[in-house]
Amino acid sequence: TETANTAVETEKIEKVEVLTLAKEKVARELELSSTLEGYETMSVAPSLTGKIEHIYVEVGSRVNKGQLLIRMDQNQLNTTRINLVSIQTEFNRVEALKESGSVSQQVYDQTKAQLDQLKQSETFLEANTFVKAQFSGVIAAKNYEDGELYGGAPILTLTQINTLKAIINIPESYFPLIKKGMSVDVTSDIYPGEVFPATIEIVYPTIDAASHTFQAKVKIPNSSEKIRPGMFAKARLAIGEVETMVVPYNAVLKLQGSNNRYVFLNNNGVAKRVDVTLGQRFDDRIEVVSEEISEGDQIIISGQARLVDGVKLDVVNK
Repeated sequence: TETANTAVETEKIEKVEVLTLAKEKVARELELSSTLEGYETMSVAPSLTGKIEHIYVEVGSRVNKGQLLIRMDQNQLNTTRINLVSIQTEFNRVEALKESGSVSQQVYDQTKAQLDQLKQSETFLEANTFVKAQFSGVIAAKNYEDGELYGGAPILTLTQINTLKAIINIPESYFPLIKKGMSVDVTSDIYPGEVFPATIEIVYPTIDAASHTFQAKVKIPNSSEKIRPGMFAKARLAIGEVETMVVPYNAVLKLQGSNNRYVFLNNNGVAKRVDVTLGQRFDDRIEVVSEEISEGDQIIISGQARLVDGVKLDVVNK
């Protein structure tokens, strides 16, 4: 009796339903996470060391392009201006004498060179003594107070918030499909159901060898200023229709204790286990990718949870 039971066990046949696989066209979408940044962020750091006379803004201050942010010690600028007045007078005298032929070309050229150099110095010192905002934005950091000696860390950080950017990492397989100017829908969990339209501004030309991803820079208009630098966001890209294999979600099994996914195929009346990679999900169906699956294969969509590799099947077509 024992031998008979073993024989019955060996010949166990599992009743299953199958579905014949065919490629179908689906709208491919990618959803990628990123952290938002100010489109432009600038460390406000004058090219002069010395005492900070006055900082005109605080953290959180909104500033316009060209607005005065910092006044540095003015000694160098004032000295240069005094010298400039003196050289300008000298140059005017030399120029008058040159016209009457009383001064050589060499003296004229030397005086003009001195004047031009001092004018350049004045422009440089003025920009670095009276430091102005290069673009409109918000003061995100302030590292000094009035009267302190400046050196090392930037005095302020200025960040743009009416336009944001996000750097997204995209799997290398999509490299041929991602183009500058493509539309991107940016969403944030803070504003459920709200979409912030954006565009891809730069597709970086190299692939990261470690992660097999490439980067793209997304420009996000933000006139409402609802979303802010530092927020976590998702970027969704529609990248056209592709032909792929889509199966019922419950046909895919998961190996316990790991993230490996697999399906069973009907291989001439015998169960064949095949590892798969999951792609995009479409409601109750999911894209599967595997070199061992082809159009026309029969995937088991009911009864698969009881199967082991090699077991015989009683197949019902669906």
